[in-house]
Amino acid sequence: MNKEQVTPGSCADLLTRIKEKRPLVHHITNYVTVNDCANITLCIGAAPVMAEAPEEAGEMVAMADALVLNIGTLTGQLVGVMLEAGGRANECGIPVILDPVGAGATRMRTDASLLLLDRLEIAVLKGNAGEIGVLAGAGGKVRGVDSQGSGGDALAIAQAFADDKGITVVVSGATDIVTDGARVLLVDNGHEMMGRLSGTGCMAASLAGAFAAVSDDYVLSSAAALAALGLAGEKAAPHAAGPYSFRTALFDELAAMSPGDLARGARIRSA
Repeated sequence: MNKEQVTPGSCADLLTRIKEKRPLVHHITNYVTVNDCANITLCIGAAPVMAEAPEEAGEMVAMADALVLNIGTLTGQLVGVMLEAGGRANECGIPVILDPVGAGATRMRTDASLLLLDRLEIAVLKGNAGEIGVLAGAGGKVRGVDSQGSGGDALAIAQAFADDKGITVVVSGATDIVTDGARVLLVDNGHEMMGRLSGTGCMAASLAGAFAAVSDDYVLSSAAALAALGLAGEKAAPHAAGPYSFRTALFDELAAMSPGDLARGARIRSA
């Protein structure tokens, strides 16, 4: 893995690469936010595809530059499709982003997330503090798909889990945590309105896929993705009368964001 220096400028460089390359991000995701995930991927400059049929998922992922797995509306069949597509992605050297939505709320979601982590080479695991705490074995509380807190210090839990698994772990929150065990970055971009809208976590996973498609430094790519989404949220909030007008403005601000905007606005620091 090529480890680049993480600066606002290096984040901006990745956004330039996305707009130049237009990477294909294959999603196997949930039906609640699938349209938002497709559109947020388009807004950042990448190309989305949503293919979960067992007959084509493996074939489709071989054409892609990243694979996003989201268990938000999980079924037993979908786990099998995710395993097949993820295995094919691993064979092709394509980064896999796992969003374990609601892990810890039910045994099915927890077991499915742990199975995917065990059977696949995951590049980025992105979840809230409760989900990551549960999967790390440190405890956590999840109600529905919302975090009710982790079983300890979220940063320490994420860092230890990332080091143990050899992956990049992202913990979303008011301040986002990104770590591979050795490095820890904190992303301060964002706005409280993002917590009033369904799907912003799923959108973050989609953007993590788009940025991972153009860099194999998944700490840098994940931090850049979260900074871009958070910055768009900051810019969108003054134009919003409520959650749904905020949603529209969020897409518009991300689509209008230039690499220069990201270089000037990204607020990323080392822990």
